[in-house]
Amino acid sequence: MGRARASLAGNGLWRAGAAVIGLLVAFVVLGPLLAHHGALESDFAHGLSTDGTPVGPSAAFPLGADRLCRDVLARLAAAGQMSLLIACSATLIASLLGAAVGIVSGWYEGARVRVPWSALAGGACAIAALGLGRPGLAAIALIGGAAGATVKSFGGPSTNVDGWLMRLADVMLAFPFLLLVMAIGASLDHTGAPTIFVTLGVTGWMGIARVLRAKTMQVRSLQYIEAARALGQSTAKLLVKHVLPNVAGTLVVAATVQVAQMIIADSVLSYLGVGIAPPTPTWGRMLFEGQDEYIAAPWLVTAPAVAIVLAVWGFNMLGEGLRDALDPRQT
Repeated sequence: MGRARASLAGNGLWRAGAAVIGLLVAFVVLGPLLAHHGALESDFAHGLSTDGTPVGPSAAFPLGADRLCRDVLARLAAAGQMSLLIACSATLIASLLGAAVGIVSGWYEGARVRVPWSALAGGACAIAALGLGRPGLAAIALIGGAAGATVKSFGGPSTNVDGWLMRLADVMLAFPFLLLVMAIGASLDHTGAPTIFVTLGVTGWMGIARVLRAKTMQVRSLQYIEAARALGQSTAKLLVKHVLPNVAGTLVVAATVQVAQMIIADSVLSYLGVGIAPPTPTWGRMLFEGQDEYIAAPWLVTAPAVAIVLAVWGFNMLGEGLRDALDPRQT
């Protein structure tokens, strides 16, 4: 760990990414306090110029106003809060699902395991709920199936867990991620923040699962793991005590990069009109609303575009730096 900290301290990518993310978080937290108007407040007396176009950056509107005379600074900060909330929440869900699938699949590679009926029922219900555009029900079904699987009295068929889980991942990876999310988002009756981040999380775990499966297979072959198995330690204890700590670094790196992908996905959904419904500001929605005024009021497009680029770049650089520091070959 000491060598990892030293590697982080001297890693330019990590420092640059951490600085950008730190400034971004400070902006979304302090931005509403610095703005002279609320994110949903229209100031028709001062928000329009003499020719009827939105006013540009000024003392009253530091980043200008939009066509409804709302403060771009306040809306940009509020949209950043929403985007970071959705991206981090979706990444948390995707990381939990991906870690569970990847570790179990890698540990039981090629082996036939008795799967509780409750786990099979939960997985089937989750797939059905996802197909009906109900990601919340899909998450509940997965959690219920996993909870029921802990009851030892529940029997089940003996099957190749690794094969089934990876085929499920292959099927979901066969669909373009954004297209799949857009289809689910368009089928929803109400698109609030919980609906969006659950949808993104339930459909974004496959990459993490594949990475952790490979890492788990590598850890499983270590000598002290074999010794612990020979001493009779339970599978659950081995996975929690020995495997999970060894794959945690890989999981952190994958999750950090995943945040950037979730920010892009959320922005695309909002831009296409299947994200969070207005008037709640989002970066993607701000881009959509400003595209018709980009000649007369370029700040309406520039502000959210720069925010998205900086956020994605920051999280990608942070992930790259963490990968270099947590690489087993260096630590």
